[in-house]
Amino acid sequence: MLDHSALRVLLGRHRLGRVRRTVGRDVSEFAVDVETDPERTALVATPFESAEDTRTRLERLEAVLLEQSDRRAVFLTVYTEMTRETVRAIESGEFADPEWMRRYLVRFAEHYRRAFYNYERGAVADVPDAWIVAFGTALRGDALVTQDALLGINAHVNYDLALALSEIGLDPNRPDKYADHTRIDGILRRLVSVQQELLARQYAPGLERVGDGLGEVDDMVAAAGLRRAREHAWEVAVLRSDVGWSPVERYTRWLLGRTAAGGAYLLLGPGSSPAAMRLLREVERGEFDLRSYARLFHDRARSD
Repeated sequence: MLDHSALRVLLGRHRLGRVRRTVGRDVSEFAVDVETDPERTALVATPFESAEDTRTRLERLEAVLLEQSDRRAVFLTVYTEMTRETVRAIESGEFADPEWMRRYLVRFAEHYRRAFYNYERGAVADVPDAWIVAFGTALRGDALVTQDALLGINAHVNYDLALALSEIGLDPNRPDKYADHTRIDGILRRLVSVQQELLARQYAPGLERVGDGLGEVDDMVAAAGLRRAREHAWEVAVLRSDVGWSPVERYTRWLLGRTAAGGAYLLLGPGSSPAAMRLLREVERGEFDLRSYARLFHDRARSD
């Protein structure tokens, strides 16, 4: 029987709110047909073999997407930099359990690789809902750049992370592994800060004209919000690992899926006024260049 602390993990009030936003909703509108590309397919067709293989192939996929002006590159620009920084930290001895962190990095990326590959080949039934929303929105190109990035972060952190953690195992030496898990928070926080800095410059003319922020998007990218999401992923992984009961595993997977899908819908309907969002989209259409943004992001992220 589940104890009260486990029930709190499963039934947090804000998580139930996100579940309610997605129950009965159909994500099929985001299942955009993708033209087959052999170069993209080759990069994601087989499992990642190591941390270095993961880093190399993700960077190559980002380069291909940028060359093709595919806005799925926006999330990858953040993710490749996070992967590069994590590999560097592993190699420089910053983690208590470097071998576990290598498995963490690879298994986490495997969830993204499978989602991307299945979406590419039209097998959307095998793609988590939050990723269907993220990929489809990016391909349609009708959201803000910051929304494209955050839809990917939402799917990867709010859905994939707990599953990846429970798959690689949290024992032995669970406290050390938890400490290593939380060290990633600093990397993610810094990279999201870089993204906000760059995009704030771009949006500045529009925001000055309407006197409005990005509403709920601002709240969801706050460092505290990302840290809570990663903490929740750990709590769910602990529950799945300690209970070891198939109904709990199925239910937590369902709840993660609904929570992440709810987060995606929140990101697409932020609290800013419709007029402000229209103006910000106009700013992007006139000034945003995908490759320039990626170059600036990588340069800025590596300058510290």
